[in-house]
Amino acid sequence: MLHIKEKKMSDVDAKELDRLLQQAFDTASKLYQDRGFQRRVGFGKRPALVSVDLANAWTRPGNPFTCDQEKMDNEIIPGMQKLLKAFRAQNLPVIHVTTAYEITDRNAPFTDMGLWHDKIPVDVVDLAKPELWAIDSRIAPVPGEYTLLKKRASSFHGTELAGILRANGVDTILVTGVTACACVRQTICDGIADGFRTIAVKEAIGDRVPGAVAWNLFDIDAKFGDVHTVDECVAYIDGLAQTAVAAE
Repeated sequence: MLHIKEKKMSDVDAKELDRLLQQAFDTASKLYQDRGFQRRVGFGKRPALVSVDLANAWTRPGNPFTCDQEKMDNEIIPGMQKLLKAFRAQNLPVIHVTTAYEITDRNAPFTDMGLWHDKIPVDVVDLAKPELWAIDSRIAPVPGEYTLLKKRASSFHGTELAGILRANGVDTILVTGVTACACVRQTICDGIADGFRTIAVKEAIGDRVPGAVAWNLFDIDAKFGDVHTVDECVAYIDGLAQTAVAAE
């Protein structure tokens, strides 16, 4: 991987940013509620877990795509482990999404990168280097789970995701991963547009930029899906099993 130096915000700066964001959210919430936003889409009857770009190029240090390592190691990965345990116990669908490109030469006359490499360094995520796009070993897929390769921000854009979900009777997607401002957000927006109940799992979503997670989760909760904690999502999954037993 490439080695990238990171400059972290001090604890004081981070707390002040959180304070200012919360102040903005409080003001915006009143406006939204007065205008009929922030309604609830709710959980459905059959969920799938859609984990976006929790691959080594994003979860491990030393890559241009590397996300906040403290949050990754202490919140996102442990949160994913809890969710995976719950989903696997109920034999519910899990889709691991990753991103990589076969033609990474920016001067090539044809490339599967499209024009995105003109904005961000997608050329570093080479399909020939699985150590970059492989799902983090701490949350690695197990037999029966699907790994989906995408080329664009949304996990739905130009992929088989919607068809797979519908074929398996899924009505709800619990979305985790990175980044909050791009691939996670776009997946959630396209998910609700395609008719799925969209749930953003709060502690299991990250980014590279301070404040990006908080702002995007606030805005998603107002317009495109419901934001729930890991524990709330696990309780929902566990509740499905209890409902099934009661119905027998």
